[in-house]
Amino acid sequence: MTTNTVTDTPVDDVTLSLWHQVQNSADYCVKCNICTSFCPVSNVTDLFPGPKYVGPQAQRFRNPKELSVDDSLDYCSGCGICSMVCPHDVKVMEMNAKGRYKLYQDKKDIPIRNRMLGRSELLGQLSSPVAPIANFFLNNPLVRILVEKIVGVHRKAPLPGFSFETFRGWFNGVHKKSPNYKPSTDKRVVYYHGCSTNYYEPHVGKAAVAVLEHNGYEVVIPEQVCCGLPMLSNAEFDAARKNACTNVESLVKYARAGYKIVGTSTSCTLSLKSDYLHILDYNTEESRLVSQQTYDICEFLLDLYDAGELKTDFNPVNITVPYHSPCQLKAHNMGLPAIDLMELIPGVNINHVQAECCGIAGTYGYKKEKYQIGMDVGKPVFDQVKQINGSLAVCDSETCRWQIKGATGAKMIHPVELMAKAYGLI
Repeated sequence: MTTNTVTDTPVDDVTLSLWHQVQNSADYCVKCNICTSFCPVSNVTDLFPGPKYVGPQAQRFRNPKELSVDDSLDYCSGCGICSMVCPHDVKVMEMNAKGRYKLYQDKKDIPIRNRMLGRSELLGQLSSPVAPIANFFLNNPLVRILVEKIVGVHRKAPLPGFSFETFRGWFNGVHKKSPNYKPSTDKRVVYYHGCSTNYYEPHVGKAAVAVLEHNGYEVVIPEQVCCGLPMLSNAEFDAARKNACTNVESLVKYARAGYKIVGTSTSCTLSLKSDYLHILDYNTEESRLVSQQTYDICEFLLDLYDAGELKTDFNPVNITVPYHSPCQLKAHNMGLPAIDLMELIPGVNINHVQAECCGIAGTYGYKKEKYQIGMDVGKPVFDQVKQINGSLAVCDSETCRWQIKGATGAKMIHPVELMAKAYGLI
């Protein structure tokens, strides 16, 4: 806690970080409006005036003691497009994420709905052992109406089904006990699977393990907790930072040993790479080392290909599929490695969806008051998916997959699943 020299009142570190970012960016933002022009939310609703207006422009007129933002900031989806298109590299999204934290700190009230959505790991832990029952209730229209009225999660929001078999349970049990399990003795890679793979989509993790092992790697699964992004997105910075510390403490020993850390969730890997450092201000030698060693799985596999180390013994898969590149993936600034990899498969024709955002933005599109905004934002994505191939589409992000599936009915897969199929592994 630091003392504000203007007001002599205690100011928390997040607020001071926000204050300094705004002061440093003021000159750049005065005559520029690019972030608002590209903002998918402000383009479909008047409830959000745009990232510049609730962030850099509004904040620079206030001192740290005052309310940092008005309620309209809560309609920011956190997609990050504003930061990506800024010609001066102003971290608008990061600034607005800190502004949302300050907004709820000032209100001293985070809705129970937001706290619940921020705890996908806890929901998985509670529901996975009773997955058939939990899924029955989640798919019951009457229950969904009650949940909307009582909790505030929209009745049509694309809730994923829970898996009775967790990924970790499969890996440590069925997989390791298989007579075919013969781990490499000289090449190892660490897999950060995250909540979605463990409790909702273990098939993605199975495909990732199969592809990595096919390329000669032993897959190491470290102790881990939720990356914290759902908490961060819902202004629970303290809880998110606690998870960040737990993950860094677990992963840093592998990073020090030179192991690369890969993930199948673009959101999780972005948290490890960037959000811990630049939004949560968790910037230590250990967190920087973990950041440097973290890769999206397609990024990692494409590096292998560029080095001549990726096996290309793919079977033909004659299919044309739409591919949506998530906002979180674009924030990695690594290009589109999934497209490059999938196009190595004979017969595969990838049509890149030319639309920015599917509208789900993590937990944003689940909220009753934001559901329709998310659907309006995502409409160009949905329309293109239906036009290209309405039965199957590819996307790197779990929540984007759920959103597109809910809106189009298409079966959604991760790029690594298509690779595993072409290798003949699944």
